[in-house]
Amino acid sequence: MKKQLCNFFLLLTFCSCIVEQKVEDYSLYVNPLIGNADNGHTFPGACAPFGLIQVSPESGTGSWRYCSGFNYDDDFIDGFTQTHLNGTGLPDLGDVLMLPYCGKLPDSLYRSRYNKETQKASAGYYSVDLTDAHVGVELTATSRTAFHKYLFKDGTPRILLDLQRGLVNDMERLHTHVLNANISMPDDYTIIGNNEVTEWVQRQYFYVIKFDKPYKVEEELPIQEGEKAKRLILSFDGDGETVVQAKVAISSVSIEGALVSLEKENPDWNFESVRQATVNQWNELLSRAQVSGTEVEKINFYTSMYHLFIQPNNIADLDGKYRGADDKVYTSPTGAYYSTFSLWDTYRAAHPLYTILAPERVDGMVQSMIAHYKVKGALPIWTLWGKENYCMIGNHSIPVIVDAYLKGFRGFNVEDAYEAIKGSSVVSHLNSDWETYNKYGYYPFDIINVESISRTLESGYDDYCVSQMAKALGKMDDYEYFKKRSEFYKNLFDPQTKLMRGKDSNGKWRTPFNPLLLSHASTSGGDYTEGNAWQYTWHVQHDVPGLIDLMGGKEIFADRIDSLFLMDDCIEGEGFVSDVTGLIGQYAHGNEPSHHVAYLYSYADRKDKTQACIRDIFDRFYLPKPDGLCGNDDCGQMSAWYLFSAMGFYPVNPAGGEYILGAPQIAKVVLTLPDNKTFLIEAKGLSKENKYVKSVTLNGEAVEGLSIHHNDIMKGGTLVFTMTNQPYNMN
Repeated sequence: MKKQLCNFFLLLTFCSCIVEQKVEDYSLYVNPLIGNADNGHTFPGACAPFGLIQVSPESGTGSWRYCSGFNYDDDFIDGFTQTHLNGTGLPDLGDVLMLPYCGKLPDSLYRSRYNKETQKASAGYYSVDLTDAHVGVELTATSRTAFHKYLFKDGTPRILLDLQRGLVNDMERLHTHVLNANISMPDDYTIIGNNEVTEWVQRQYFYVIKFDKPYKVEEELPIQEGEKAKRLILSFDGDGETVVQAKVAISSVSIEGALVSLEKENPDWNFESVRQATVNQWNELLSRAQVSGTEVEKINFYTSMYHLFIQPNNIADLDGKYRGADDKVYTSPTGAYYSTFSLWDTYRAAHPLYTILAPERVDGMVQSMIAHYKVKGALPIWTLWGKENYCMIGNHSIPVIVDAYLKGFRGFNVEDAYEAIKGSSVVSHLNSDWETYNKYGYYPFDIINVESISRTLESGYDDYCVSQMAKALGKMDDYEYFKKRSEFYKNLFDPQTKLMRGKDSNGKWRTPFNPLLLSHASTSGGDYTEGNAWQYTWHVQHDVPGLIDLMGGKEIFADRIDSLFLMDDCIEGEGFVSDVTGLIGQYAHGNEPSHHVAYLYSYADRKDKTQACIRDIFDRFYLPKPDGLCGNDDCGQMSAWYLFSAMGFYPVNPAGGEYILGAPQIAKVVLTLPDNKTFLIEAKGLSKENKYVKSVTLNGEAVEGLSIHHNDIMKGGTLVFTMTNQPYNMN
């Protein structure tokens, strides 16, 4: 009950703040505390859009609970670090921890209780009162720098500077993840250094810390076995109330790069000026969708936009230099190099949404992928700070690039792009064994002993994307080759169970076969990726009519989706199953392979069921509170599903620009587009009862089919849904 009251108070605080302001400050609707509890794995701290820096509190490390470094349910804060991931399922970053305190901390533990009632988080800003430490903390950020402001309330001001700290999978790694460390103190205001660390990826970072008051090194804490970096206690003159400010710049390239970032982005000691500049950046992006709805709807919508725009991160210094996948330094001709590509997640809806809401970023993302290919010989799969970690499966840079090309983006070399997508699809690399795939027409489970079905299905979708770009470029031999491969999914469809089932190299089905048994490559093995047969059978995003035919027609297809949603929601199997969450029957909204499934009813002439499912998902899994997300936000994909679905459409096939109509959950949204165009989406008569769609018009003309196109949106216009309380299946 206490937790519920706290969450309710949090919501009321944000809502009352917005009502009192009565200004078009969209940042007021952003609540970065959403998703901080349970397994949302978001962080509450401050960052700039697509920035390298995410300065935020940490309440723990060493477990899956702390992938973002912070869990709202904890009562203690360990300190504040400069870099974080948003909503991922593995930890990393958490660089350069700083914990301010007065006097001595209780129990000789370097952490402090904090007052949750004083904790404030908004776009570009975070503040909290540390109870044991007797310090009020404020944080803001630019793209490449963090700004800390500490109000020491009583006693000698001190700061623990922990350079060994990081976000790791287990506590033993905390002592060994720093491979090399250098530090120097050129004057009593400045600390500089660099660390080489390994966790999810192996990387280097260079840092510059500047204080507005001189410091003394009061104590150097003992180094434990295996540790390479220092933990220092810094002290400052002062007694009673004393303000100490600190700025931290980080670069993947050099100390010089970090220094330039400080000089150019954060030259003065004006905290409010920096905060406001970052808020302005957020408002420029957030204002591209003007929402008319309830306060709760606005909080959910704009917080989802905020989570969407945290990443991918531009890791280049101001001069365009960045450290690439081979650890060499390169210079981007555009000044930007994007990383933190969680592509198994984000290709589905986040990247298509960037083409609408942040189109100026799309060419740079594609250029970054091509640059990665030229170094590694394969497109990014999951990159962090420019380094490939090969997490997850598929080659899902491919649909991102193809989607951009088919939508008319040309700020990259098209032939280079095609070379990259084709090369990644014919030259084997980790998790992509094309010789085996081509020989059998699927991945046999006795040769590819984990994720054989999921790898086949994901590769089939990528093949479809390659075929579409080949066709657009007039490369018809390639088109035919990859089109044929895109149909390999049919080889794993079992007509008896009407599910995707493992098959060995002799063409025999896996026996025994339990369609409810979960698979997880890192712990339990199996034929699927973080899921089971019921969840992965629907992964034919490019050929839904083909899947319908395999199942025996539209009626049977719709009945099978019914079964998915109506089955018992129990999950079977051992191993790591925390990713399979947000269950409605066997539908798992907390994990991405399920995200398009509700929209599949529409292909079977049951749009009413799509519409009912969307409302159910909204009501269950998107709530404005710390535990309001049912799964990892996964670098904005959970948020992207919300944004698309709130507007009334979704990219079941993420490449090419077709958006399947659903049921809007917001009364009115006005999208501001390039060239001073707008696109109005209106849901007439929308209410709790009126969750079904009676009719749809685009610019006054009836929409008779399943979808609208990307070009319909970008040309500007008006999309009107007329809502009703009765199921109504339009032709």
